[in-house]
Formats: sequence, structure tokens, C-alpha cells
Amino acid sequence: MSKPRTWPAHVFLAAGALVMLAPFAWQLVVSLQTLPDSLRVPPKFTPSWQWSNFADVFRSVPLARQFLNTVVVSAAVTAGQLLLCSLAAFAFARLRFPGRGALFLLFLAVLMVPGELFLIPRYEIMQGLGWLNSLQALIAPGVFGAFGTFMLRQFFLSLPKELDEAASIDGASPLQIYWHILLPLVRPGLLALGLLTVMWSWSSLLWPLVVNTDPEMMTLSAGLASLRGQFLTNFPILFAGSVVASLPVIVLFVVMQRQLIAGIAFTGSKG
Repeated sequence: MSKPRTWPAHVFLAAGALVMLAPFAWQLVVSLQTLPDSLRVPPKFTPSWQWSNFADVFRSVPLARQFLNTVVVSAAVTAGQLLLCSLAAFAFARLRFPGRGALFLLFLAVLMVPGELFLIPRYEIMQGLGWLNSLQALIAPGVFGAFGTFMLRQFFLSLPKELDEAASIDGASPLQIYWHILLPLVRPGLLALGLLTVMWSWSSLLWPLVVNTDPEMMTLSAGLASLRGQFLTNFPILFAGSVVASLPVIVLFVVMQRQLIAGIAFTGSKG
């Protein structure tokens, strides 16, 4: 029996990969060009090896402080998502209470609302709390989400009910069942959600621009956006900062891509 020819699919996927990698390659090329080379028409597709752009971006904005802010915010948001979303997912998947199904559908309806509609209410809340130009203003709105709850609920639903029954017979409370028995078994889902949350939090731009105006309190995405001028933008310096900001997330994705793919693929396997 002859094997099916798979080379057309591989060629197609390779071409798609090259298309997706093109923006990253262009970003790296421009980050190593001089300003006149970056503005040439037609564009110059080779670097000028202007390594000083990476030093200049640290002098243009407090990039080190913004990098630290981004790490702190991403870590705090991810920790909050993993804890609160897993608790809510456990309740929807394993506990029985009146109106559970209707409440879950209402909960998922939040995913249909554009995030821009929450900007003004969130800003007013942060202003009332006196949290403007602070890291907690960036952390608090992101520590819980409907998508994370839905994703982890699918993992909890896949676990046999006998685990809960056996633990209950031994005298375990629902919280003990959640923490000691079920949570370790949904580790793939936690890893996938954690990686998605880090990537989302790391690249978030609109909310950090709205709530924080102090450069010392900005994240990397907002700090780099401030490098755009009204009439002229130094694209090599801007792209050099983008390379510095993108590298940690790219490395994290490469290391954990298997867990991410497995977690997302499993999400739709249980109703």
C-alpha cells in the first residue's frame, strides 16, 4: 500500500511559515539600519549593522524600568488568572447549584462584548481608587477572565466523577478536592492558559496607554508606542526596542509550544 503524498501539504505549510516570519525578519533588518536607510524608497532589504540602535533605545525611554514593569504585571496577571479562573472552572464543572447552566451561559456572554466598552468604566474605577499611574491599575482588570474559566472548565469536565466521590468519602471538602486532587490533573490546561495570559499581558497596549501616562510606570508596549513622533519616527530605534520586547515572548513560546497546542486542542474535546 503506497503512502499518501504529503509533500504538497509540507510545501504549503512551509510557505505559510515564511509569510508569518517575514514581519519578524523585517523588524530585525530595520533595527540594524540607519535612519536614512529605513526611509529609502524602494526599501532597502539588507541591514546596515547599526548596533548602536539598541543602546539608543535605552537612552530614549526608560526601557529597563518598563521591562521590569512588564515582567511584574505579566507575572501577577498570570498568577491571578490561574488561581481565580481555576476556582470558577471547578465550581462550574464539579459543583451542583441552582441555575449553574444559565449562569455559565451568562458568564460566557462577556466574551461577546468588545473590550473597548469597558475602558471608561475601568478608568473611572481606577481613578476613584487613586490607582492611576500605578502597576495595580494594570494588574487588577486582568486577573480574571471568562475565556480562562471556559478553558479550564473543559479540563475539569474530562476528569472522572469517581475522584470526587472517593475523596468525599475520605472526608475531603470541595476545596481540598480542588487543590489536592483535581488541580494537579489539569496541569496541561494551566500551562496553556498561563502561556496565553503571558503573551496577552506582555503585548497589551490600549489599556496601559489609557491608565498610565508616567513613562516610569509604563509597560514595554506603551513605552515603545511613545517613540512614534508626530512628523518623523526613528524607525530603527523603534524596531530595536520591538526586538528587545519580543524576544522573551518568542523564547517562551518556542519552549512551551507543545503544552500550548495540547491545551488548546483539548479545550474543545469535552462538552
